[in-house]
Amino acid sequence: MGLISYICGNFMRSSMRKIAVIDLGTNTFHILVAHTNEDSVNILYREKVAVKIGEGGISAQTIVDEARTRAIATLKHFKEIADSHGVTEIHATATSAFRNAANKKEVVDDIFTETGIEIQVISGEEEAELIYRGVKKALRLHSEKSLIMDIGGGSVEFIIADDKRSYFKQSFEIGAQRLLDLFQHTDPMLPEDIMLLEDYLHEKLQPLGKAVQELKPVTLIGSSGSFDTLSDIYCQANNISRPADATEYPLTLESFFQIFNNILNKDRNERLQIPGMIPLRVDMIVVACCLIRYVLKQYNINQIRVSSYSLKEGLLYCIIQKQPIDNL
Repeated sequence: MGLISYICGNFMRSSMRKIAVIDLGTNTFHILVAHTNEDSVNILYREKVAVKIGEGGISAQTIVDEARTRAIATLKHFKEIADSHGVTEIHATATSAFRNAANKKEVVDDIFTETGIEIQVISGEEEAELIYRGVKKALRLHSEKSLIMDIGGGSVEFIIADDKRSYFKQSFEIGAQRLLDLFQHTDPMLPEDIMLLEDYLHEKLQPLGKAVQELKPVTLIGSSGSFDTLSDIYCQANNISRPADATEYPLTLESFFQIFNNILNKDRNERLQIPGMIPLRVDMIVVACCLIRYVLKQYNINQIRVSSYSLKEGLLYCIIQKQPIDNL
């Protein structure tokens, strides 16, 4: 039984529940607090913190002491939030930086000792499945296939799906922190480094390329993260008001390329001046956009959508609905 199958199968204690879901990403930790019953889900609280658990160690497959300290401090804060909302269930998942770290057990044990939060380190396939479930809750998928993409700091997940099912899902260890370490040696990034990055992506994404050739997705769906920031920039530039509870965010293909061309030759301070840019994303946004551009051009995709839901929402609804994850 996979870890998430276990999580989803063991927590139907009552019809009225207060649940906290924590996503320990390589760059960002998220907490979502929800009040649920059999008929409804009410999101009470959301927060994200740039913990950067992979900083200083992801390329060496370790979690360094400074990152561990930041992680514990943030999770103590999240535990206080959960307690203040009367949460009775906390479900915490950790992804790429943890699953590839040689010292992950030591760090997970330290977190439990310091905070009482039990961390489930999930596989890349489980991560992709939960992202897919989150996106399905956020957006109405169509009969034509879409390519869902979630850019994390450590890994990037790709899912090809339509309104009926998923046909391909895979996690690739090419996240933005890894790409930043490997290819962004100057700021602004040099053209020759962008070319090297694209060559690297072409090599690493061969399984995806074969799946795209066979399944022919027509739309790219970006899941949260960098895509949120791109939508923020687009909305600010076009005076578009975006509801706080929206599950799909505005972004056009043309606007993506305009934003990409605008940030490409800017340094960090100049990027921070762009309306809609946030410090949390400013360091990784260039390599993330290079990755998005590669996918759009390489696979001849001419539509783009943005889901505000991702892994944490997928996990929340998995827990609530007690849905087993197939094929794990």
